[in-house]
Amino acid sequence: MTAPRLVGIAGSFNRPSKTLSLVRHVAALANARYGFATSAYDLLDVGPSLGNALWRRDLDQQAERVVADIVAADVLVIGSPTYKGSYPGLFKHLIDLIEPQELRAKPIIITATGGGDRHALMVEHQLRPLFGFFMAHTLPTAVYAADRDFTDYAVSSEPVLKRIEDVVGEIAAFFPGVNPALAAAE
Repeated sequence: MTAPRLVGIAGSFNRPSKTLSLVRHVAALANARYGFATSAYDLLDVGPSLGNALWRRDLDQQAERVVADIVAADVLVIGSPTYKGSYPGLFKHLIDLIEPQELRAKPIIITATGGGDRHALMVEHQLRPLFGFFMAHTLPTAVYAADRDFTDYAVSSEPVLKRIEDVVGEIAAFFPGVNPALAAAE
């Protein structure tokens, strides 16, 4: 039997990236707990054709592979840097190239990063409504991490690590055949 697939997408072009680091941290914990096959991408992985694509058919093969992986995932971890109180435009453009029915009922962990506390509600006021339009299941716990929550681009804040633990635990409701305790022990 094939392991369920978790795909992370960080709406960032920066490397190193706190947003990609957060997405990868969540994916790694889900992998350790449930045995998910995981991959994580950022907008550099999507490549330059994204900005020129009016339609999904306009993407090059590299970008189409990333979109196909997102659509085929059993679980998504969405991460966005906060730019002027919202997500970056090219991140939204990537999401716009996905048909709503392709994300319907898919569990999604929403995460975001930003410079400080002013941006913390971005997960609730921007990301949750965006994926609500797609009729996806955004998990109840969202994770926002400010610059101070990282050390050398790694999540280091105990409260943020606790929220990550909580949201990864919420995935279990979608995979009743996966025993988190057994997966963690393996």
